[in-house]
Amino acid sequence: MTLGDELRRAIDGKWRHVREQSRAELSEMDLAYDMSLSLDEARERVLGQMKQLVPTGIPAAGFRVENGGTGDPGMAVTGIEMLAQFDLSLMVKAGVQWGLFGGAIENLGTEQHHERYIRPLIDLDLLGCFAMTETGHGSDVQSLETTATFDPATEEFVIHSPTPSARKDYIGGAAAHARVAAVFARLVTLGEDHGVHCFVVPIRDENGDDLPGVTTSDCGYKGGLGGVDNGRIMFDQVRVPRENLLNRYGNVDEGGVYSSPIESRNARFFTMIGTLIRGRVSVGGAARASAEVALSIALRYALQRRQFEGAPGEEVVLLDYRMHQRRLLPLLAEAYALRFAHNQLVARMHRLQTEDEPDPHAQRELEGRAAGLKAVQTEFATRAIQECREACGGAGYMADNRLTTLRGDSDVFTTFEGDNVVLLQMVAKELLTSYSKEVTGLDPVGMVRFAAGTVAETVKERTAAAQLIQRLIDARSSDDDHNLLDRGTQLELFEDREQHVIETAARRLRRAGKDQAKAFEVFNAAQDHVVRIGQVHIDRIVLEAFTAGIARCEDDAAADVLRDVCSLYALSVIERDKAWFMEHNRISDHRAKAVSRELNDLLDKLRPHALDLVEGLGVPEASLGTSMLT
Repeated sequence: MTLGDELRRAIDGKWRHVREQSRAELSEMDLAYDMSLSLDEARERVLGQMKQLVPTGIPAAGFRVENGGTGDPGMAVTGIEMLAQFDLSLMVKAGVQWGLFGGAIENLGTEQHHERYIRPLIDLDLLGCFAMTETGHGSDVQSLETTATFDPATEEFVIHSPTPSARKDYIGGAAAHARVAAVFARLVTLGEDHGVHCFVVPIRDENGDDLPGVTTSDCGYKGGLGGVDNGRIMFDQVRVPRENLLNRYGNVDEGGVYSSPIESRNARFFTMIGTLIRGRVSVGGAARASAEVALSIALRYALQRRQFEGAPGEEVVLLDYRMHQRRLLPLLAEAYALRFAHNQLVARMHRLQTEDEPDPHAQRELEGRAAGLKAVQTEFATRAIQECREACGGAGYMADNRLTTLRGDSDVFTTFEGDNVVLLQMVAKELLTSYSKEVTGLDPVGMVRFAAGTVAETVKERTAAAQLIQRLIDARSSDDDHNLLDRGTQLELFEDREQHVIETAARRLRRAGKDQAKAFEVFNAAQDHVVRIGQVHIDRIVLEAFTAGIARCEDDAAADVLRDVCSLYALSVIERDKAWFMEHNRISDHRAKAVSRELNDLLDKLRPHALDLVEGLGVPEASLGTSMLT
C-alpha cells in the first residue's frame, strides 16, 4: 500500500468500510451537478439519484431493526456524508428524507407511527419534509407560532398558521416532492399550551396538488443547492387525527387530557430536540467533506500549474511557493484534524443511539459536541473553499471546475441545523452549567444562575484517550515549555486557554448575582466571551481527537507524517490566536516568533508528501470532474 493509502485508512475511522463502499458505488453513478439543468430538471434528477441509493443499504441503516431498518446509525451518517463529495444537493435531499423527516418519525413517534411510516419512507414510497423553521423563528424553536389545537369533539388536531410570520420557510421538499410534513407546532388542549411538539401532516395528494387548507410555495433560486426543492407552507385550520401526534414524549387522550413522561416543559422540549442530533452531525461532516473536495482540487492543481521563472528556463510549480503552501497546507491539516474529531463524534453517537438506556450526562455531552463541531466544520468549509477558489485563479472561477458550485452549495450549512453563533453559545452553556440536570436552553437568566457554580473541573473531563493525553502533558520537562513541537506542550496550551476563558466568563456572568432583571444585560455584555468558550473548547477537543487518532495508526510511516500534520494544525491555531497567548503570558515574545518559524519548517517537511496527503482524504480523482485537472 502507498503512503496515501495508509493515511486514508488512518482517517477513515470505524466506518472505513462504508467510505470505501461509497467511493466505489457512487463513482459508478452519474452524480456530478449539471449546470445546464433548469430548477425542475435538477430536482427531478436528484430525486432519481435518491432512488439509486435505496439498494445500497445506507438509508435503512439509520433506522432500528424492529422498525424495518438495519440499526447502524454510524453507517447512516457516514453514508450521507460521503454524498457531499459528489453532490451536495443529493446529500441535503437525502438528509431531509431519511435523517430529518425519518428521524422525527422514529425518535418522536411510537410503534403505531413506526409501523405505518418507516418502511415506506426508507423505500421512497412516502416522500416527506421537516417543517420546523418559520419565517419569524429559526433558532428560537420554542417560540414557533404554528398551533396544533385539539378538538375533543372530533378527536382531531387543528393545524393553523395564525400569522404571516408563522409560515414554514425554507423547507426542503416542500416546493414539489413531499407529500407529508413533520410539522413542529405548539400543542394546545383544553385551553393550555404545552409547548412545541411534532405532528404528521399530509400536505399533497397523489397528484401533487395541495390538500385543502394547505398552501405551498416555491423558494425558487437560492445561492446554491439547485437540486433541492425548498418551499414554504401555510396551514389554514388543517385537521389531522389525534394519532398524528408523534407522542413518545407527550400524549393527548380522547378527552384532550395531556400527559408526558417528562414533567418539566423545558426538559421535555430539549429531550425531543436532542433525539434529532443526527442531522446536526451529518451537516458538520458533509460541510467538511465538501472542503476536502475543494482541497483535493486546489492542491492537485497547485502540483501541476507553473507560474513565473525560478531556476533559469524553468517555471515554478505553485505549491513550491511559500505563500501557496501557507494558504493551502494548514487548511489540509485542519481537514485531517476535523476528520478525526468527527469520526470520534460519530462513534459516540452510534454507541448512545444503540444503547437501551443511554446515560443522560453522555447524551448532553454529545449534543454539545455535535453543536460545536457543526459550527466549526461549517465555518471551516466556507473559509477553505473560498481560499481554494482564489488559489486556483481564474480557473477556479469557472463553474466546470466545481469550486464555485461547492462554495454556493455549502454556504447555507453555516446557518441550517442551527446558526453557528447560537450553537457555540449552546456549547458554552453546557460547560458553564457543568451539564446541569435542569435544561435551560439559552435562557440568559438560567445561564447566569448556573454560572455561579464551580467550573474549575470542567475542562479536566477529557473526552478522547484521557490517559494518553495526561501522559503526554505529564511527560513534558521544563525544557519542553519552549518546545512548540512537543505534543504535551500543545495540549496544555489549548487546555489552559480553555480553562481560563471559561473561568473568566463565569466571573463576568456572576456579576448579576440574584438580580434577574440584570441577567440579560450581564449576559448580553459578555456574549462575545461566551461564544469564545465554544470556540476554544472545540479547538481542544479536535487536538485531542487528532492525538488519539495518531495513536491508533497502524503504519509507522503514516503515523510519522500525521504527527507533523497534527503539529501544523496546532501551530496554525496558536498563530491565529497568538495575541491571546501573549496577552495572557502563556507564550513569551521569543516563543511567539518561534511559532511562525516552526510552522514554516513543518511546511518544508510536508511539501514532499502533499500528494500523499491529498490522496489520504479519499476523494476519488475520477470523481473530481474538473477540466483544469485533465
